[in-house]
Amino acid sequence: MSKLTPRDMALVAMFASLAVVAALLFRFFGGMIVPFSLMPFVALLAGGLLGARLGALSMGIYVLMGVLGLPVFEKPPYGGPAYILSPTFGFLLGFILAALVTGLVLHGRTDAGPVRLSLAMLAGLAMIWVVGLPYLYVILNFYMGQSYDLAKIITLFFVPFIGFDLLKVLAAGVLIRAVGARLPVLRAQGN
Repeated sequence: MSKLTPRDMALVAMFASLAVVAALLFRFFGGMIVPFSLMPFVALLAGGLLGARLGALSMGIYVLMGVLGLPVFEKPPYGGPAYILSPTFGFLLGFILAALVTGLVLHGRTDAGPVRLSLAMLAGLAMIWVVGLPYLYVILNFYMGQSYDLAKIITLFFVPFIGFDLLKVLAAGVLIRAVGARLPVLRAQGN
């Protein structure tokens, strides 16, 4: 693994900060177990613009900040080690994987064609759900002692949000193409 350059560190910090802002925007809305969030959008952007390594690192730093106690998450307790037992913590882990997979599929190219870009965005989104839903199921059923079967998990925590997430995928793809074409400094070559 190559060392991080000052440019890399600045970009990683910028996207970790963007994740904090995206989380805080919706902190005061809801009461739902899985809130509406801009975090999938940010995770996909991180992977698409920074590449796999830096994108995953930026999302990992965001999650680490919260686990270490900074109040950067959307739902109570907003941060700290106890958040690991929150039903939504799996989605946070999914954001790291989403940035990684998105970057891997794009191979650091913000000028990828529409098929590759769509595949990258959908693969990244899938990672969020593949990690988040099973984690949610385990925490609700085995830690919190609630009874949620798979059908109920999908009905309550996937179906209401997938449409919005697909819109975020579309927006992230469009923004990656636009930013990548105009700001080549963000092109993640080999990250």
